Amino acid sequence: MQQANDPYVIVVAVDYSESGRLALERAFELAAEKPAASVHVVNVLPVYQSGVADAASGAWAGGLPSIEEAAEQLRSYVAKAGEVFKAAHSGKSLAFLDTVVAHQRVAVPSEEIAQLAADVEADLLVVGTHGRRGVPRLILGSVAEATLRLAPCPVLVVRPKAIPVPGPAIEPPCPRCVEARKQSRGQEFWCAQHRERHGQRHTYHQGDRVGAETNMPLFVRS
Repeated sequence: MQQANDPYVIVVAVDYSESGRLALERAFELAAEKPAASVHVVNVLPVYQSGVADAASGAWAGGLPSIEEAAEQLRSYVAKAGEVFKAAHSGKSLAFLDTVVAHQRVAVPSEEIAQLAADVEADLLVVGTHGRRGVPRLILGSVAEATLRLAPCPVLVVRPKAIPVPGPAIEPPCPRCVEARKQSRGQEFWCAQHRERHGQRHTYHQGDRVGAETNMPLFVRS
């Protein structure tokens, strides 16, 4: 339990992407609002990664770096981010910037991020997400999602401002199809208009439940 004089502990994950940069900036902003704060910045180098991002460009290049090389890169990245933040907020007390701790880890990103939050008894964990769909989301968004499940503290997810990607539109049921099901007592699923569209794609057969403890559906789509 946090005591009155304890610093507010923030852990922020960075991956040298734009969303990671925004997460770090947001962590600094939150720390600046607290009477006392401690910020821990973590980068996790996946064991399957074949290179390390350049702190200036964010591009992946070269062979697999050593822990020392990756840690030095992270320290440089954090120091530069602190200088930029200090220049943009010259009127505020930013004493927390003098004690920011950089943690370089290697393993599964979500697990290491959550573990660090537990290790330092974090009050808040800040992570970035790219807000993408499809395969890019599976690769880039999965770290934030997995971290949410594992984190031992509240998590703030930061994403770049962008027009949301529209999802599939789920329409209400066709009233004629609903009426057809009622009139036929479930023997007909579709109205005449939709029978050709749906009737050939899926077939349905009714099955009896074996017992009250089974989870078999009454109708099986095949």
